[in-house]
Amino acid sequence: MATGFVPTARGHVPKPTGGPVRTVVIVVDDDALMRSALERLLYLAGFTVDAYGSGAQMLARATLDRRGCIISDMVMPEMTGLELQACLKQRNVRLPLICLSGSSDIQMAVEAMRQGAVDFIEKPFDNDDVVQRVRRAIDEHEHGHRHDQVERLDAACKLETLTSRESEVLELVVAGRTNKEVARSLGSSHRTVEVHRRHLMEKMAAQNLADLVRMRLLVADELLAR
Repeated sequence: MATGFVPTARGHVPKPTGGPVRTVVIVVDDDALMRSALERLLYLAGFTVDAYGSGAQMLARATLDRRGCIISDMVMPEMTGLELQACLKQRNVRLPLICLSGSSDIQMAVEAMRQGAVDFIEKPFDNDDVVQRVRRAIDEHEHGHRHDQVERLDAACKLETLTSRESEVLELVVAGRTNKEVARSLGSSHRTVEVHRRHLMEKMAAQNLADLVRMRLLVADELLAR
């Protein structure tokens, strides 16, 4: 069920009256505590928040032609985040989608980005980081941000600075593999993979895994093969 969130605990923040219409963030998560935490965080950051316990509820009840974005958990009963994303695409919903994922479902978040999601946030998350990434997603969507050839070439140039082993680690990480899984695939130690991963993050100037995935997806395989 949607809730136009207004905090009622200590430090009560009254619901604003009049003034400009707040940008909406639609939160979809079956975890009530997580929904509540995101509602409060985003409301205090200046957003209207509509929260739903499932993708089906959101599709049935949400108004999806507003300015804002959607934050959806990846693993939910009845309808996963990927299934929700597919339904949104079928309905031609233009709101940018940010995925919320735990360490066990990074592969789903990576696949969602391949299918057009703009970002994913790993749990546990930093509150300020979440707000910043929501604002960035909305701003880029509103201003029709598109990745141009210069941006693609910049990402390709950064990829060329990686060693062959760092490139192997990158491809496995972008596929959603954990460090332990990467180490197993490459026959390396967990510690060695952590070092390679840190180096490639530095060379790519990536702040987080989502940034790394985004840059890798910018570069077509044929461009890498040149």
